[in-house]
Amino acid sequence: MALVNEHFLKLASNYLFADIAKKVNAYKIAHPKQRVISLGIGDVTQPLCPAVIKAMHKAVDEMAVQASFRGYGPERGYDFLREAIIKNDFLPRGIHLDANEVFVNDGAKSDTGNIQEILRWDNNIGVTDPIYPVYIDSNVMIGRAGVFENGKWSNVTYMPCDEGNNFTPQIPDHRVDMIYLCYPNNPTGTVITKEELRKWVNYAVKNESIILYDAAYEAYIQDPEIPHSIYEIRGARKVAIEFHSYSKTAGFTGVRCGYTIVPKDLKAKTLSGEEVALNPIWDRRQCTKFNGTSYISQRAAEAIYTPEGKEQVKATINYYMENARIMREQLQKLGLRVYGGENAPYLWVKTPNDTPSWKFFEEMLYGASVVCTPGVGFGPSGEGYIRLTAFGEREDCIEAMGRIAKWLGK
Repeated sequence: MALVNEHFLKLASNYLFADIAKKVNAYKIAHPKQRVISLGIGDVTQPLCPAVIKAMHKAVDEMAVQASFRGYGPERGYDFLREAIIKNDFLPRGIHLDANEVFVNDGAKSDTGNIQEILRWDNNIGVTDPIYPVYIDSNVMIGRAGVFENGKWSNVTYMPCDEGNNFTPQIPDHRVDMIYLCYPNNPTGTVITKEELRKWVNYAVKNESIILYDAAYEAYIQDPEIPHSIYEIRGARKVAIEFHSYSKTAGFTGVRCGYTIVPKDLKAKTLSGEEVALNPIWDRRQCTKFNGTSYISQRAAEAIYTPEGKEQVKATINYYMENARIMREQLQKLGLRVYGGENAPYLWVKTPNDTPSWKFFEEMLYGASVVCTPGVGFGPSGEGYIRLTAFGEREDCIEAMGRIAKWLGK
């Protein structure tokens, strides 16, 4: 009989959000007349903007004509999108990239999970805690995370982010090979300053580490002093890979498109000490395992960068950020300690009286019919917190705040 990859057996039987869905479905069955408002899973609710819809219709029409039909596309992505990415997302910030450093994908989740394949299984990893589960789970699958003991993986360096350090992770006092950073942060909604980010780049240069930088929510940054890309920091091209997504930027959760930057300057070493560029290795991986993002999706993404597209996407982002402002203010009026929600669509809320996250989740579900995400699902330092998202409909966000106030007796 063939042998299974036993590393998969180390994972929890259900992904965090599958567990939440199961509990919510059980509640709905028991309370069929009660309307549940979900502020848990970070899916968007606003429709695609008109510029995107127009571009998709045009692309579909092109596929119906032999002269303009497209079959397999380039694995890295079409030039029209990669050039638009460089021109709009990087050049205005003084960042110069080559088109061959841009890899279009079907959303950041795929590449943040798959990127670890090009690095040896015995590299150690460091993560901010709490953290997006995909970073650790994908490393568990390859055997890099070690053994799960007392709520932590043995080969993972956890860098706690909590009220005590103002959600700023401390630089490790030892060498870490692979460092996962996500800013604006999911789940806490907090951001990192250029000064703090520079410390990480300097650490990576000194220790020959690689930073895996998830910038999926950079479009939500409101503060002009906050960096949108790690490449705004000198030296980052030699130590960092950056991930971007259109899912939350432009509502592409159902369209699927994003991109990853792998600079040509970025290198890793073989066991014998030879330096090897990672850009061609990632290209080789993609050409083997990925047939490219659909032409229609890439034309849709290109439309985001048109003048009308930029204006329309900004309006949608403003809609969600207004939700975040309303929620943040209302929760603070209830006496709750709230973080995030100012440069990100996520709010990180301290539970009253240090109530455990899952217990508070169930109490809120049964007491207010509102769904949150238990903070402990994002890591040990998430215990005693919940995550709320601002991606809902305005009316639902306002009603949810009213329900929570009534439930808490405020």
